[in-house]
Amino acid sequence: MESILETADWWVLAAYLLALIAVAIWVVLQKNKNTEDYFLAGRNVGWFVIGASIFASNIGSEHVVGLAGTGAESGMPMAHYELHAWIVLLLGWLFLPFYFRSRAFTMPEFLEKRFDSRSRWFLSIFSLVGYVITKVSVTIYAGGIVVSELLGIPFWYGAIGIVLFTGAYTVIGGMKAVIYTETLQTVILIAGSLIITYLGLQEVGGWDELRLAAGSEHFNMWRPISDPDFPWTGMLIGGTIVGIWYWCTDQYIVQRTLAANNIKIGRRGAIFGAYLKLLPIFIFLIPGIIAFALAQQGVLTYEKSDEVFPVLVKTLLPVGLKGLVAGGLMAALMSSLASVFNSCSTIFTIDIYKKLRPGTDERKLLNIGKIATSIVVLLGIIWIPIMEKIGGGVLYQYLQSVQSYIAPPITAVFLLGILWKRVNSKAAIVTLFSGLVVAALRILAEIYQAELSGVFLSFATINFAHMAIFMFIFSALLCITVSLATNPPDYALIKGLSLGTLSEEDRISSKQSITKMDIALSILLVVVVITILSYFTG
Repeated sequence: MESILETADWWVLAAYLLALIAVAIWVVLQKNKNTEDYFLAGRNVGWFVIGASIFASNIGSEHVVGLAGTGAESGMPMAHYELHAWIVLLLGWLFLPFYFRSRAFTMPEFLEKRFDSRSRWFLSIFSLVGYVITKVSVTIYAGGIVVSELLGIPFWYGAIGIVLFTGAYTVIGGMKAVIYTETLQTVILIAGSLIITYLGLQEVGGWDELRLAAGSEHFNMWRPISDPDFPWTGMLIGGTIVGIWYWCTDQYIVQRTLAANNIKIGRRGAIFGAYLKLLPIFIFLIPGIIAFALAQQGVLTYEKSDEVFPVLVKTLLPVGLKGLVAGGLMAALMSSLASVFNSCSTIFTIDIYKKLRPGTDERKLLNIGKIATSIVVLLGIIWIPIMEKIGGGVLYQYLQSVQSYIAPPITAVFLLGILWKRVNSKAAIVTLFSGLVVAALRILAEIYQAELSGVFLSFATINFAHMAIFMFIFSALLCITVSLATNPPDYALIKGLSLGTLSEEDRISSKQSITKMDIALSILLVVVVITILSYFTG
Protein backbone atom coordinates (compact mmCIF):
# COMPACT_ATOMS: atom_id res chain seq x y z
CA MET A 1 0.00 0.00 0.00
CA GLU A 2 1.43 3.37 -1.04
CA SER A 3 0.88 6.67 0.78
CA ILE A 4 -0.58 9.61 -1.19
CA LEU A 5 1.68 11.95 0.82
CA GLU A 6 5.06 13.27 -0.31
CA THR A 7 7.98 14.62 1.74
CA ALA A 8 6.57 18.15 2.17
CA ASP A 9 3.19 16.67 3.19
CA TRP A 10 4.84 14.60 5.89
CA TRP A 11 6.50 17.74 7.29
CA VAL A 12 3.14 19.54 7.41
CA LEU A 13 1.47 16.56 9.07
CA ALA A 14 4.33 16.28 11.59
CA ALA A 15 3.99 20.01 12.42
CA TYR A 16 0.25 19.54 13.03
CA LEU A 17 0.79 16.54 15.34
CA LEU A 18 3.50 18.43 17.27
CA ALA A 19 1.12 21.38 17.72
CA LEU A 20 -1.51 18.96 19.03
CA ILE A 21 0.97 17.41 21.48
CA ALA A 22 2.03 20.92 22.63
CA VAL A 23 -1.59 21.88 23.37
CA ALA A 24 -2.16 18.59 25.24
CA ILE A 25 1.06 19.09 27.31
CA TRP A 26 0.05 22.68 28.14
CA VAL A 27 -3.32 21.42 29.40
CA VAL A 28 -1.73 18.59 31.43
CA LEU A 29 0.56 21.13 33.15
CA GLN A 30 -2.56 23.04 34.30
CA LYS A 31 -3.37 20.00 36.52
CA ASN A 32 -6.89 18.72 37.19
CA LYS A 33 -7.70 19.44 40.85
CA ASN A 34 -11.13 17.78 41.04
CA THR A 35 -13.91 16.11 39.02
CA GLU A 36 -15.25 19.47 37.85
CA ASP A 37 -11.83 20.22 36.37
CA TYR A 38 -11.43 16.77 34.79
CA PHE A 39 -14.95 16.27 33.39
CA LEU A 40 -16.11 19.87 32.74
CA ALA A 41 -12.76 21.71 32.30
CA GLY A 42 -13.39 23.61 35.56
CA ARG A 43 -16.59 25.15 34.07
CA ASN A 44 -14.39 27.96 32.80
CA VAL A 45 -14.29 27.60 29.00
CA GLY A 46 -14.93 30.46 26.54
CA TRP A 47 -17.69 30.54 23.89
CA PHE A 48 -15.29 30.20 20.91
CA VAL A 49 -13.74 27.02 22.34
CA ILE A 50 -17.19 25.58 23.21
CA GLY A 51 -18.53 26.21 19.66
CA ALA A 52 -15.42 24.74 18.03
CA SER A 53 -15.59 21.72 20.34
CA ILE A 54 -19.29 21.11 19.54
CA PHE A 55 -18.43 21.12 15.82
CA ALA A 56 -15.33 18.92 16.19
CA SER A 57 -17.20 16.39 18.36
CA ASN A 58 -19.91 16.09 15.72
CA ILE A 59 -17.61 15.72 12.69
CA GLY A 60 -15.86 12.36 12.72
CA SER A 61 -13.84 10.82 9.91
CA GLU A 62 -16.85 8.66 8.99
CA HIS A 63 -18.85 11.90 8.74
CA VAL A 64 -16.34 13.44 6.32
CA VAL A 65 -15.98 10.32 4.18
CA GLY A 66 -19.70 9.43 4.42
CA LEU A 67 -21.02 12.92 3.55
CA ALA A 68 -18.69 13.32 0.57
CA GLY A 69 -19.71 9.86 -0.63
CA THR A 70 -23.43 10.65 -0.20
CA GLY A 71 -22.94 13.94 -2.05
CA ALA A 72 -21.44 12.07 -5.00
CA GLU A 73 -24.07 9.35 -4.98
CA SER A 74 -27.32 11.11 -4.02
CA GLY A 75 -26.61 14.84 -3.94
CA MET A 76 -28.20 17.19 -1.42
CA PRO A 77 -30.89 15.31 0.61
CA MET A 78 -28.50 14.61 3.50
CA ALA A 79 -28.06 18.39 3.86
CA HIS A 80 -31.27 18.27 5.92
CA TYR A 81 -29.20 16.73 8.74
CA GLU A 82 -26.57 19.48 8.50
CA LEU A 83 -29.28 22.14 8.65
CA HIS A 84 -29.98 20.93 12.17
CA ALA A 85 -27.93 24.00 13.05
CA TRP A 86 -31.19 25.58 14.21
CA ILE A 87 -31.61 22.74 16.74
CA VAL A 88 -28.23 23.69 18.28
CA LEU A 89 -29.88 27.07 18.94
CA LEU A 90 -32.65 25.17 20.76
CA LEU A 91 -29.95 23.73 23.05
CA GLY A 92 -28.73 27.24 23.93
CA TRP A 93 -32.10 28.95 24.31
CA LEU A 94 -34.42 26.25 25.72
CA PHE A 95 -32.51 23.36 27.29
CA LEU A 96 -29.31 24.92 28.65
CA PRO A 97 -30.89 27.23 31.27
CA PHE A 98 -32.54 24.17 32.89
CA TYR A 99 -29.31 22.16 32.77
CA PHE A 100 -27.38 25.00 34.38
CA ARG A 101 -29.96 25.47 37.14
CA SER A 102 -29.72 21.76 37.98
CA ARG A 103 -25.88 22.00 38.29
CA ALA A 104 -25.79 18.49 36.79
CA PHE A 105 -22.54 17.04 35.39
CA THR A 106 -24.37 14.63 33.09
CA MET A 107 -27.68 14.16 31.29
CA PRO A 108 -28.60 11.08 33.38
CA GLU A 109 -27.97 13.18 36.51
CA PHE A 110 -30.34 15.85 35.17
CA LEU A 111 -33.02 13.16 34.62
CA GLU A 112 -32.67 12.06 38.23
CA LYS A 113 -33.12 15.62 39.47
CA ARG A 114 -36.15 16.15 37.21
CA PHE A 115 -37.68 12.66 37.69
CA ASP A 116 -36.00 9.94 39.78
CA SER A 117 -33.05 7.54 39.99
CA ARG A 118 -34.70 4.94 37.70
CA SER A 119 -34.50 7.32 34.72
CA ARG A 120 -30.89 8.08 35.61
CA TRP A 121 -29.90 4.41 35.68
CA PHE A 122 -31.73 3.74 32.42
CA LEU A 123 -29.99 6.58 30.53
CA SER A 124 -26.56 5.89 32.11
CA ILE A 125 -26.42 2.23 31.06
CA PHE A 126 -28.18 2.88 27.75
CA SER A 127 -25.71 5.67 26.85
CA LEU A 128 -22.60 3.68 27.83
CA VAL A 129 -23.56 0.58 25.83
CA GLY A 130 -24.66 2.75 22.90
CA TYR A 131 -21.40 4.74 22.87
CA VAL A 132 -19.17 1.67 22.88
CA ILE A 133 -21.01 -0.29 20.15
CA THR A 134 -21.81 2.69 17.92
CA LYS A 135 -19.77 5.89 18.35
CA VAL A 136 -16.48 4.33 19.51
CA SER A 137 -16.53 1.39 17.13
CA VAL A 138 -17.68 3.27 14.00
CA THR A 139 -15.18 6.09 14.55
CA ILE A 140 -12.30 3.65 15.05
CA TYR A 141 -13.29 1.58 12.01
CA ALA A 142 -13.70 4.57 9.67
CA GLY A 143 -10.58 6.18 11.12
CA GLY A 144 -8.51 3.04 10.53
CA ILE A 145 -9.55 3.09 6.85
CA VAL A 146 -8.78 6.82 6.45
CA VAL A 147 -5.38 6.65 8.17
CA SER A 148 -4.32 3.50 6.30
CA GLU A 149 -5.27 5.08 2.94
CA LEU A 150 -3.59 8.42 3.67
CA LEU A 151 -0.39 7.09 5.20
CA GLY A 152 -0.11 3.86 3.22
CA ILE A 153 0.02 1.65 6.32
CA PRO A 154 -2.04 -1.48 7.20
CA PHE A 155 -5.56 -0.90 8.60
CA TRP A 156 -4.71 -2.34 12.03
CA TYR A 157 -1.66 -0.08 12.53
CA GLY A 158 -3.71 2.98 11.60
CA ALA A 159 -6.67 2.09 13.83
CA ILE A 160 -4.70 1.09 16.94
CA GLY A 161 -2.16 3.91 16.56
CA ILE A 162 -4.81 6.62 16.41
CA VAL A 163 -6.78 5.09 19.32
CA LEU A 164 -3.71 4.93 21.57
CA PHE A 165 -2.59 8.48 20.67
CA THR A 166 -6.06 9.94 21.30
CA GLY A 167 -6.64 7.79 24.38
CA ALA A 168 -3.37 8.96 25.94
CA TYR A 169 -4.14 12.69 25.95
CA THR A 170 -7.80 12.08 26.89
CA VAL A 171 -6.84 9.94 29.92
CA ILE A 172 -4.14 12.35 31.13
CA GLY A 173 -5.77 15.72 30.40
CA GLY A 174 -9.50 15.00 30.72
CA MET A 175 -12.12 17.38 29.31
CA LYS A 176 -9.69 20.31 29.21
CA ALA A 177 -7.34 18.41 26.89
CA VAL A 178 -10.27 17.30 24.72
CA ILE A 179 -11.87 20.72 24.40
CA TYR A 180 -8.68 22.72 23.64
CA THR A 181 -7.20 20.21 21.18
CA GLU A 182 -10.60 20.20 19.41
CA THR A 183 -10.33 23.96 18.85
CA LEU A 184 -7.05 23.48 16.94
CA GLN A 185 -8.52 20.49 15.08
CA THR A 186 -11.58 22.50 13.99
CA VAL A 187 -9.40 25.20 12.42
CA ILE A 188 -7.29 22.61 10.55
CA LEU A 189 -10.31 20.61 9.34
CA ILE A 190 -12.24 23.65 8.07
CA ALA A 191 -9.18 25.19 6.37
CA GLY A 192 -8.25 21.95 4.57
CA SER A 193 -11.81 21.22 3.43
CA LEU A 194 -12.45 24.78 2.19
CA ILE A 195 -9.33 24.51 0.02
CA ILE A 196 -10.68 21.27 -1.55
CA THR A 197 -14.06 22.94 -2.28
CA TYR A 198 -12.37 25.98 -3.85
CA LEU A 199 -9.94 23.98 -6.02
CA GLY A 200 -12.73 21.54 -6.99
CA LEU A 201 -15.00 24.37 -8.18
CA GLN A 202 -12.11 25.81 -10.21
CA GLU A 203 -11.47 22.41 -11.79
CA VAL A 204 -15.15 21.94 -12.72
CA GLY A 205 -15.37 25.45 -14.19
CA GLY A 206 -17.39 27.27 -11.50
CA TRP A 207 -20.75 26.91 -9.75
CA ASP A 208 -22.94 27.16 -12.87
CA GLU A 209 -20.86 24.53 -14.65
CA LEU A 210 -21.12 22.28 -11.58
CA ARG A 211 -24.94 22.52 -11.60
CA LEU A 212 -24.93 21.71 -15.30
CA ALA A 213 -22.51 18.76 -15.05
CA ALA A 214 -24.10 17.18 -11.94
CA GLY A 215 -27.73 17.69 -13.02
CA SER A 216 -30.66 19.24 -11.18
CA GLU A 217 -31.53 16.08 -9.21
CA HIS A 218 -28.19 16.24 -7.39
CA PHE A 219 -29.14 19.72 -6.15
CA ASN A 220 -32.62 18.78 -4.94
CA MET A 221 -33.07 18.40 -1.17
CA TRP A 222 -36.80 17.80 -1.45
CA ARG A 223 -37.43 14.22 -2.56
CA PRO A 224 -41.07 12.95 -2.73
CA ILE A 225 -42.72 11.31 0.32
CA SER A 226 -42.60 7.98 -1.54
CA ASP A 227 -38.78 8.16 -1.98
CA PRO A 228 -37.41 4.97 -0.34
CA ASP A 229 -34.25 6.63 1.00
CA PHE A 230 -34.78 10.38 1.53
CA PRO A 231 -38.50 11.34 1.75
CA TRP A 232 -38.71 15.06 2.57
CA THR A 233 -41.18 14.44 5.41
CA GLY A 234 -38.79 12.00 7.08
CA MET A 235 -35.76 14.23 6.53
CA LEU A 236 -37.49 17.34 7.86
CA ILE A 237 -39.69 16.03 10.70
CA GLY A 238 -38.07 12.68 11.59
CA GLY A 239 -34.65 14.30 11.28
CA THR A 240 -35.69 17.04 13.73
CA ILE A 241 -36.74 14.45 16.35
CA VAL A 242 -33.36 12.69 16.06
CA GLY A 243 -31.65 16.10 16.01
CA ILE A 244 -33.18 17.20 19.33
CA TRP A 245 -32.00 13.95 20.94
CA TYR A 246 -28.47 14.31 19.53
CA TRP A 247 -27.92 18.06 19.95
CA CYS A 248 -29.93 18.81 23.10
CA THR A 249 -29.91 15.68 25.29
CA ASP A 250 -26.82 13.63 24.40
CA GLN A 251 -23.93 13.84 26.89
CA TYR A 252 -21.51 13.72 23.96
CA ILE A 253 -22.56 17.21 22.78
CA VAL A 254 -24.15 18.85 25.84
CA GLN A 255 -21.05 18.28 28.00
CA ARG A 256 -19.27 20.95 25.94
CA THR A 257 -21.77 23.68 26.86
CA LEU A 258 -21.79 22.62 30.53
CA ALA A 259 -18.08 23.51 30.61
CA ALA A 260 -19.06 27.22 30.40
CA ASN A 261 -18.93 29.49 33.43
CA ASN A 262 -22.51 30.71 32.97
CA ILE A 263 -25.58 30.40 30.73
CA LYS A 264 -24.62 33.41 28.59
CA ILE A 265 -21.25 31.89 27.56
CA GLY A 266 -22.77 28.42 27.13
CA ARG A 267 -25.53 29.81 24.89
CA ARG A 268 -23.07 31.88 22.85
CA GLY A 269 -20.94 28.73 22.39
CA ALA A 270 -24.03 26.90 21.14
CA ILE A 271 -24.83 29.76 18.70
CA PHE A 272 -21.25 29.69 17.35
CA GLY A 273 -21.43 25.88 17.09
CA ALA A 274 -24.70 26.27 15.13
CA TYR A 275 -22.98 28.49 12.54
CA LEU A 276 -20.11 26.00 12.21
CA LYS A 277 -22.68 23.21 11.75
CA LEU A 278 -23.73 24.80 8.43
CA LEU A 279 -20.23 24.30 7.02
CA PRO A 280 -20.38 20.53 6.23
CA ILE A 281 -22.83 21.25 3.38
CA PHE A 282 -20.17 23.35 1.68
CA ILE A 283 -17.00 21.55 2.72
CA PHE A 284 -18.09 17.87 2.51
CA LEU A 285 -21.38 17.49 0.58
CA ILE A 286 -20.56 19.96 -2.22
CA PRO A 287 -17.08 18.41 -2.76
CA GLY A 288 -18.91 15.06 -3.18
CA ILE A 289 -21.07 16.60 -5.93
CA ILE A 290 -17.89 18.12 -7.43
CA ALA A 291 -16.35 14.62 -7.53
CA PHE A 292 -19.47 13.31 -9.29
CA ALA A 293 -19.24 16.14 -11.87
CA LEU A 294 -15.49 15.59 -12.39
CA ALA A 295 -16.16 11.87 -12.92
CA GLN A 296 -18.75 12.82 -15.59
CA GLN A 297 -16.08 15.00 -17.22
CA GLY A 298 -13.50 12.20 -17.04
CA VAL A 299 -11.12 14.11 -14.74
CA LEU A 300 -11.17 11.49 -11.97
CA THR A 301 -12.58 8.04 -11.25
CA TYR A 302 -13.70 6.24 -8.12
CA GLU A 303 -15.10 2.75 -7.65
CA LYS A 304 -17.29 3.31 -4.58
CA SER A 305 -18.61 6.38 -2.81
CA ASP A 306 -16.41 6.00 0.30
CA GLU A 307 -13.34 6.66 -1.88
CA VAL A 308 -14.59 10.09 -3.00
CA PHE A 309 -12.85 12.29 -0.40
CA PRO A 310 -9.42 10.55 -0.58
CA VAL A 311 -9.60 10.65 -4.42
CA LEU A 312 -10.33 14.40 -4.31
CA VAL A 313 -7.33 14.92 -2.00
CA LYS A 314 -5.12 12.91 -4.36
CA THR A 315 -6.38 14.60 -7.57
CA LEU A 316 -6.82 18.24 -6.59
CA LEU A 317 -4.31 19.15 -3.91
CA PRO A 318 -0.71 20.24 -4.46
CA VAL A 319 2.14 18.91 -2.29
CA GLY A 320 2.02 20.37 1.23
CA LEU A 321 -1.72 20.94 1.20
CA LYS A 322 -2.25 17.18 1.06
CA GLY A 323 -0.48 17.02 4.42
CA LEU A 324 -2.77 19.74 5.82
CA VAL A 325 -5.94 17.92 4.70
CA ALA A 326 -4.55 14.60 5.96
CA GLY A 327 -4.12 16.38 9.30
CA GLY A 328 -7.70 17.65 9.01
CA LEU A 329 -9.08 14.16 8.44
CA MET A 330 -7.07 12.80 11.36
CA ALA A 331 -8.31 15.77 13.42
CA ALA A 332 -11.90 14.80 12.63
CA LEU A 333 -11.19 11.28 13.79
CA MET A 334 -9.31 12.19 16.95
CA SER A 335 -11.74 14.90 18.10
CA SER A 336 -14.76 12.58 17.83
CA LEU A 337 -12.90 9.77 19.52
CA ALA A 338 -11.63 11.99 22.35
CA SER A 339 -15.16 13.34 22.93
CA VAL A 340 -16.72 9.92 23.21
CA PHE A 341 -13.90 8.62 25.45
CA ASN A 342 -14.43 11.57 27.80
CA SER A 343 -18.24 11.27 27.76
CA CYS A 344 -18.11 7.54 28.59
CA SER A 345 -15.67 8.22 31.39
CA THR A 346 -17.90 11.00 32.81
CA ILE A 347 -21.07 8.90 32.73
CA PHE A 348 -19.38 5.87 34.30
CA THR A 349 -17.63 7.85 37.06
CA ILE A 350 -20.40 10.31 38.00
CA ASP A 351 -23.56 8.33 37.19
CA ILE A 352 -22.54 4.79 38.08
CA TYR A 353 -19.46 4.66 40.37
CA LYS A 354 -20.23 7.78 42.44
CA LYS A 355 -23.89 6.72 42.70
CA LEU A 356 -22.89 3.32 44.07
CA ARG A 357 -20.18 4.81 46.34
CA PRO A 358 -21.32 8.33 47.23
CA GLY A 359 -18.58 8.93 49.84
CA THR A 360 -15.66 8.56 47.39
CA ASP A 361 -13.16 11.45 47.55
CA GLU A 362 -12.33 13.63 44.51
CA ARG A 363 -8.81 12.26 43.98
CA LYS A 364 -10.10 8.68 43.76
CA LEU A 365 -12.91 9.72 41.39
CA LEU A 366 -10.28 11.33 39.11
CA ASN A 367 -8.37 8.04 38.99
CA ILE A 368 -11.59 6.07 38.36
CA GLY A 369 -12.31 8.46 35.44
CA LYS A 370 -8.88 7.75 33.95
CA ILE A 371 -9.29 3.98 34.38
CA ALA A 372 -12.79 4.15 32.81
CA THR A 373 -11.38 6.00 29.77
CA SER A 374 -8.61 3.39 29.41
CA ILE A 375 -11.20 0.56 29.50
CA VAL A 376 -13.31 2.26 26.80
CA VAL A 377 -10.14 2.61 24.67
CA LEU A 378 -9.46 -1.10 25.16
CA LEU A 379 -13.07 -2.08 24.33
CA GLY A 380 -12.83 0.03 21.18
CA ILE A 381 -9.72 -1.87 20.04
CA ILE A 382 -11.33 -5.26 20.84
CA TRP A 383 -14.33 -4.22 18.72
CA ILE A 384 -12.21 -3.52 15.58
CA PRO A 385 -12.17 -7.12 14.19
CA ILE A 386 -15.97 -7.31 14.63
CA MET A 387 -16.29 -4.00 12.77
CA GLU A 388 -14.07 -5.35 9.99
CA LYS A 389 -16.40 -8.32 9.55
CA ILE A 390 -19.55 -6.19 9.49
CA GLY A 391 -18.19 -3.68 6.96
CA GLY A 392 -18.25 0.11 6.92
CA GLY A 393 -20.75 1.37 4.33
CA VAL A 394 -23.71 -0.78 5.28
CA LEU A 395 -22.98 -0.24 8.95
CA TYR A 396 -22.99 3.56 8.62
CA GLN A 397 -26.48 3.50 7.10
CA TYR A 398 -27.60 0.96 9.68
CA LEU A 399 -26.41 3.23 12.51
CA GLN A 400 -28.29 6.18 11.03
CA SER A 401 -31.49 4.12 11.16
CA VAL A 402 -30.78 2.81 14.68
CA GLN A 403 -30.49 6.43 15.88
CA SER A 404 -33.95 7.06 14.46
CA TYR A 405 -35.33 4.32 16.72
CA ILE A 406 -33.54 5.17 19.97
CA ALA A 407 -34.00 8.96 19.79
CA PRO A 408 -37.83 9.43 19.94
CA PRO A 409 -38.53 8.24 23.54
CA ILE A 410 -35.54 10.16 24.95
CA THR A 411 -36.53 13.29 22.99
CA ALA A 412 -40.13 12.99 24.26
CA VAL A 413 -39.08 12.61 27.93
CA PHE A 414 -36.59 15.52 27.92
CA LEU A 415 -38.79 17.85 25.86
CA LEU A 416 -42.03 17.20 27.79
CA GLY A 417 -40.16 17.15 31.10
CA ILE A 418 -38.87 20.67 30.48
CA LEU A 419 -41.98 22.14 28.82
CA TRP A 420 -44.63 20.63 31.15
CA LYS A 421 -44.24 20.39 34.92
CA ARG A 422 -47.03 17.76 35.19
CA VAL A 423 -44.83 15.00 33.68
CA ASN A 424 -43.85 12.65 36.52
CA SER A 425 -41.25 9.96 37.13
CA LYS A 426 -43.63 7.06 36.32
CA ALA A 427 -44.38 8.55 32.90
CA ALA A 428 -40.65 9.05 32.22
CA ILE A 429 -39.56 5.48 32.98
CA VAL A 430 -42.59 3.88 31.25
CA THR A 431 -41.88 5.97 28.11
CA LEU A 432 -38.15 5.17 28.10
CA PHE A 433 -38.68 1.40 28.51
CA SER A 434 -41.59 1.23 26.04
CA GLY A 435 -39.51 3.12 23.47
CA LEU A 436 -36.65 0.66 23.95
CA VAL A 437 -39.02 -2.30 23.39
CA VAL A 438 -40.47 -0.76 20.19
CA ALA A 439 -36.94 0.04 18.92
CA ALA A 440 -35.81 -3.56 19.59
CA LEU A 441 -38.91 -4.95 17.82
CA ARG A 442 -38.26 -2.73 14.79
CA ILE A 443 -34.59 -3.82 14.54
CA LEU A 444 -35.60 -7.51 14.83
CA ALA A 445 -38.34 -7.00 12.22
CA GLU A 446 -35.75 -5.47 9.86
CA ILE A 447 -33.41 -8.44 10.32
CA TYR A 448 -36.16 -11.04 9.74
CA GLN A 449 -38.30 -9.10 7.23
CA ALA A 450 -37.99 -11.87 4.60
CA GLU A 451 -40.17 -14.07 6.81
CA LEU A 452 -42.82 -11.41 7.53
CA SER A 453 -46.02 -10.41 5.73
CA GLY A 454 -48.96 -8.01 6.07
CA VAL A 455 -48.87 -5.44 8.87
CA PHE A 456 -45.65 -6.93 10.30
CA LEU A 457 -43.87 -6.44 6.96
CA SER A 458 -45.12 -2.85 6.80
CA PHE A 459 -43.74 -2.29 10.31
CA ALA A 460 -40.37 -3.70 9.20
CA THR A 461 -40.08 -1.75 5.94
CA ILE A 462 -41.45 1.73 6.69
CA ASN A 463 -38.71 4.33 6.05
CA PHE A 464 -36.51 4.77 9.15
CA ALA A 465 -37.05 8.55 9.27
CA HIS A 466 -40.84 8.09 9.07
CA MET A 467 -40.52 5.47 11.83
CA ALA A 468 -38.93 8.16 14.03
CA ILE A 469 -42.06 10.33 13.60
CA PHE A 470 -44.46 7.51 14.55
CA MET A 471 -42.31 6.48 17.51
CA PHE A 472 -42.16 10.07 18.78
CA ILE A 473 -45.97 10.47 18.57
CA PHE A 474 -46.36 7.13 20.40
CA SER A 475 -43.82 8.13 23.09
CA ALA A 476 -45.29 11.62 23.63
CA LEU A 477 -48.88 10.31 23.90
CA LEU A 478 -47.76 7.56 26.30
CA CYS A 479 -45.85 10.05 28.46
CA ILE A 480 -48.83 12.44 28.63
CA THR A 481 -51.35 9.63 29.32
CA VAL A 482 -49.33 8.04 32.15
CA SER A 483 -48.69 11.49 33.69
CA LEU A 484 -52.39 12.35 33.72
CA ALA A 485 -53.37 8.89 35.03
CA THR A 486 -50.98 9.10 38.01
CA ASN A 487 -50.17 11.59 40.76
CA PRO A 488 -48.39 14.84 39.84
CA PRO A 489 -44.73 15.26 40.90
CA ASP A 490 -43.75 17.23 44.02
CA TYR A 491 -43.24 20.64 42.38
CA ALA A 492 -41.05 21.83 45.26
CA LEU A 493 -38.49 19.08 44.42
CA ILE A 494 -38.28 20.03 40.72
CA LYS A 495 -38.16 23.79 41.24
CA GLY A 496 -36.38 25.50 38.34
CA LEU A 497 -36.16 22.27 36.29
CA SER A 498 -39.39 22.69 34.29
CA LEU A 499 -41.44 25.56 32.88
CA GLY A 500 -44.07 26.49 35.44
CA THR A 501 -41.71 25.85 38.37
CA LEU A 502 -39.43 28.85 37.83
CA SER A 503 -39.00 31.33 40.68
CA GLU A 504 -38.88 35.09 40.17
CA GLU A 505 -35.13 34.89 40.71
CA ASP A 506 -34.82 32.28 37.90
CA ARG A 507 -36.77 34.52 35.51
CA ILE A 508 -34.66 37.59 36.30
CA SER A 509 -31.45 35.57 35.93
CA SER A 510 -32.62 34.17 32.55
CA LYS A 511 -33.54 37.65 31.32
CA GLN A 512 -30.14 39.04 32.34
CA SER A 513 -28.34 36.29 30.40
CA ILE A 514 -29.95 37.37 27.10
CA THR A 515 -28.21 39.91 24.84
CA LYS A 516 -29.44 41.65 21.69
CA MET A 517 -26.38 40.33 19.82
CA ASP A 518 -27.29 36.70 20.63
CA ILE A 519 -30.92 37.24 19.54
CA ALA A 520 -29.81 38.90 16.26
CA LEU A 521 -27.28 36.13 15.48
CA SER A 522 -29.89 33.43 16.21
CA ILE A 523 -32.49 35.06 13.93
CA LEU A 524 -29.86 35.46 11.19
CA LEU A 525 -28.97 31.76 11.42
CA VAL A 526 -32.64 30.73 11.04
CA VAL A 527 -32.88 33.00 7.95
CA VAL A 528 -29.73 31.35 6.48
CA VAL A 529 -31.20 27.85 7.09
CA ILE A 530 -34.49 28.81 5.37
CA THR A 531 -32.55 30.35 2.46
CA ILE A 532 -30.53 27.15 1.92
CA LEU A 533 -33.70 25.02 2.13
CA SER A 534 -35.31 27.27 -0.49
CA TYR A 535 -32.30 27.34 -2.82
CA PHE A 536 -31.70 23.59 -3.17
CA THR A 537 -34.95 22.59 -4.84
CA GLY A 538 -33.41 21.07 -7.95
